[in-house]
Amino acid sequence: MEVVSRFAIDVLVRCWALCSTGLLAVLLFYWLYGGWVASIVVWISIFGIFYNYQDYLLYYPEVPKSSRLLVQSPQGWNVPFESLFIKARDGTRLHALLLKQPEGLAATAPTVLFLHGNAGNIGHRLVNAVALYAAVSVNVLLLEYRGYGKSDGSPSETGLYLDAEAAVDFLYSRADINQRKIVVFGRSLGGAVGVHLATHSVFRERIFAVILENTFTSIPHMATIIFSMKRILKWVPVWMYKNQFLSIKKIGQCSRPTLFVSGLADQLIPPYMMQLMFQESGSVYKRMCTFPTGTHNETWQCDGYCDVIRRFLQEVSQAHGLEDTDGIVHDHTILDI
Repeated sequence: MEVVSRFAIDVLVRCWALCSTGLLAVLLFYWLYGGWVASIVVWISIFGIFYNYQDYLLYYPEVPKSSRLLVQSPQGWNVPFESLFIKARDGTRLHALLLKQPEGLAATAPTVLFLHGNAGNIGHRLVNAVALYAAVSVNVLLLEYRGYGKSDGSPSETGLYLDAEAAVDFLYSRADINQRKIVVFGRSLGGAVGVHLATHSVFRERIFAVILENTFTSIPHMATIIFSMKRILKWVPVWMYKNQFLSIKKIGQCSRPTLFVSGLADQLIPPYMMQLMFQESGSVYKRMCTFPTGTHNETWQCDGYCDVIRRFLQEVSQAHGLEDTDGIVHDHTILDI
């Protein structure tokens, strides 16, 4: 109900002029052509509003308030870092933070591309990123999607894919990191973006391993849960969803070693979606790790979280000796922490 209310308020506030014009148009059509034509116009208008305002139901770059203005710096963490801007293929300017291991380690350590969820900015993920940096001994590139934080543009499914691709291209342009150890980490919405990278015909070859945490199967599937209208929404064709993120259909093409991290106390995305993603994954080396007390955004605070990631990366390195992943041993494991 809260989501429906937000949608209705957004439409009224942002579209009052358009709605007024539309009402006049409907009345004019009714007067000129009769009720059936006016009804068609009404339904087309409703569909147009529903389609174009789906973005406001999915992307929350201004939550919490001032997220577009204030992005916390790693300066107080005593961690070597770079605040930088990269450009996506369509020219959109993107903000990112690169946390680098000390000189001598940065060039050999894995580099984690951190793809965040649908709200806030990369500053809100710094505590998590610094924990990974310290406990797992990795470099971390936190990418700020278009329309979030200090990045330009507006978020969209295609746009987020371009942003993630630009981040991988950027890492490949750096001579001071190990380009053979790029790890894609995606939480929630970021998991869907990560699946895109891991199944892309070009970019999947540049990825060392994938970590997916508390992500969903698809937006149409999530819609049936959030709106509690499964009987109705199951008949809505996929093309009516502006943002689809069909991860469940893509994950079978993922051949990279993959760690699935699931918080069983997640109240937003049902944990069974992570189970489905694990089952459908095409990776021959995949692991599922569940945390009984892990919530949607705080699973990383559970005991043993960083240990699981560190062991996973070590085992992947040992399993294929940094050679072609096709030579990796088959391992489908489920761990309960």
